[in-house]
Amino acid sequence: QVDFVEYGGGLVQPGGSLTLSCEASGFDFNKRIMGWYRQAPGKERELVADIGTAGGTRYDDSVKGRFTISRDNDKNMVYLQMNSIKSEDTAVYYCNAVIRTWRDWGQGTQVTVSS
Repeated sequence: QVDFVEYGGGLVQPGGSLTLSCEASGFDFNKRIMGWYRQAPGKERELVADIGTAGGTRYDDSVKGRFTISRDNDKNMVYLQMNSIKSEDTAVYYCNAVIRTWRDWGQGTQVTVSS
């Protein structure tokens, strides 16, 4: 059974930092490109960063230079370091494989940016 547990979100001031973590299980994690997604109120879920099996990364323009994605293949973990956070980063953040055959998602972790 595919499962994702995201945590590390919270209330943060503009300009602040957060580190999100995701525990993944139930699939061949080491062979998958992993991504962090977010869904803001009233918007569709979008991919903001992904990381390949060898560590290559890609970022959406909206987070480039501010967010850093990383992974630990020994622990089946994915991380998202968020710096210089902006109000538009407010969303529920999820992790998942970028290419997948399942519809499962975790519960996500809420990031709220407010002064």
